[in-house]
Amino acid sequence: MTAHDEIVHIDGPWTHRAVSAGGTRFHVAEAGEGPLILLLHGFPEFWWSWHNQLVSLPAAGYRVVAVDLRGYGGSDKPPRGYDLVTLAGDAAGLVRALGEANAVIAGHDWGGLLAWTMAVYHPKVVQRLVAVSAPHPLRLRQAIREDPRGQGWASRDTFRFQLPRWPERALVRDDAAEIGQLLHDWSAPGWPDQRTERLVRQAFQLPGVAHCALEYHRWLIRSQPRPDGLRYGHRMHAPIQVPTLHLHGSLDPYILPRSAQGSGRYVEAAYRWKLIEGAGHFPHQERPRAFDGHLLGWLADPEPER
Repeated sequence: MTAHDEIVHIDGPWTHRAVSAGGTRFHVAEAGEGPLILLLHGFPEFWWSWHNQLVSLPAAGYRVVAVDLRGYGGSDKPPRGYDLVTLAGDAAGLVRALGEANAVIAGHDWGGLLAWTMAVYHPKVVQRLVAVSAPHPLRLRQAIREDPRGQGWASRDTFRFQLPRWPERALVRDDAAEIGQLLHDWSAPGWPDQRTERLVRQAFQLPGVAHCALEYHRWLIRSQPRPDGLRYGHRMHAPIQVPTLHLHGSLDPYILPRSAQGSGRYVEAAYRWKLIEGAGHFPHQERPRAFDGHLLGWLADPEPER
């Protein structure tokens, strides 16, 4: 095991392995047996974002796989492919590579945007959808456009990341101090714990991660007037046909709760919206008991209400 592997291969009641999908190698942490739940992290984290759920969900009878997304952690870091369509193909391929035809897909932040995209582009792979701190992509576009002093200002880091090269250097400077500051700025008081902050800062300094992580943000903004972005926007108007749980921290300063509300208009199936009180942008880590209670209750409901 290399020094780089040691940073992401953190010991716990899970196993680490590499899974190949579509020619890309992904590092995953896996635990439990039963129906598959695929967990997709957001910026600026890695699979550790879901370490609480890698304990609680297997205890409830699920097989849980948390993946390092393309460009992050122990996964491959190719020079391109950081658009939501390619990323959705990655995750759909992972489900099949894990031996399943479909799965519950849960995504936080960028992983949530990716989960929404999977439900449109790969609907047969998505059994149920869980979006955490992530509006439907079209709702996010609308919120930034119509609320420039609110969501537009809250999203200012994404616009800052459009600059070439400089943001990568700034984010890893001084042992990735700015990454630690972002975690504090986007969460409610009392989080992150010291261990999580240290692990996230270390993982973000792995070679290539800073650049790859910012390519996600660059595609989101730069693609909008381009043909690929226009095609994506048009396709995402297709209604989502799987039960959807939408969880959001009541104190989220990065994706404002009012910006996420209204995403249900894109869901034709049962849709449930829940605010997690006292949580910021990372509710599954800041308030894991409340988060797990909502998630497990919804998963156990065969007919979740609209």
